[in-house]
Amino acid sequence: MARIYTLTLAPSLDSATLTAQIYPEGKLRCTAPVFEPGGGGINVARAIVHLGGQATAIFPSGGATGEHLRALLLDEHVAIDTINARDWTRQNLHVHAESTDEQYRFVMPGAALSDDEFRLLEEKVLSIEPEAILVISGSLPPGINVSKLCALVKSAQRAGIRCIVDSSGEALKATLEIGNIELVKPNQKELSALVNRSLTQPNDVRQAAQEIVDSGKAKRVVVSLGPQGALGVDASGCVQVVPPPVKSQSTVGAGDSMVGAMTLKLAEGAPLLDMVRFGVAAGSAATLNHGTRLCSLENTQKIYEYLRN
Repeated sequence: MARIYTLTLAPSLDSATLTAQIYPEGKLRCTAPVFEPGGGGINVARAIVHLGGQATAIFPSGGATGEHLRALLLDEHVAIDTINARDWTRQNLHVHAESTDEQYRFVMPGAALSDDEFRLLEEKVLSIEPEAILVISGSLPPGINVSKLCALVKSAQRAGIRCIVDSSGEALKATLEIGNIELVKPNQKELSALVNRSLTQPNDVRQAAQEIVDSGKAKRVVVSLGPQGALGVDASGCVQVVPPPVKSQSTVGAGDSMVGAMTLKLAEGAPLLDMVRFGVAAGSAATLNHGTRLCSLENTQKIYEYLRN
């Protein structure tokens, strides 16, 4: 089984709380906050560990919030490999209003990374053994542009590292131009932007994903379709997996849980159908939780078995 690493350039310390209702100016009495690690690659690594696998999370860590983030990950038995950053790790806030059952997500900008700090992270990435899988996920912090990200992906691929990119917008488009990306997971809107046309007919999504695979930009494209599950395409064909109806409490951790589950199956050498099924199961399992919690092994396995029957 291939070793798995994740890279998060803009990690976060996430806090979640409940309040009766949200209104302007008054004091909103909240429950004691629950702190959890945050950031795309970090959550992918956490999901993999929750599902019984192993992954090492690479990220910058700064200040007391960075120390808290590292401690939380170690408590979850997630292996970490960090560099010391000058700026404090950002802290995000998730508030659930009980009266309306609505969630409010206050997302702060990522801590800036200097050239020297980015170089240290790049050195950690390039020390990964060949044939390992690297998941690059999350937003770009101040000081890091798309060209730096692409240079990192190219260097990693030259070193024999298999790269998964879970991003959006220009970052996703630019990294796909490098080619040979192991896996990308756009939603339908993001896929439409990648192929520069609207996707209105039932077969449009499959054709667009197939184009990306046929062009050599990505080996596998799994399109997230929300309640309709996901459509996966690789060189061998196309599969669609529709999840069972579940009562969704929050969609915050669904995407990272899905990527983590698919990465775990990819590392095991599983076929596309098995990979997409496990990804949809983990994504659906994450929606059963309030706040920022990710998938659990128990719920993921239950949904996965349902999808296999």
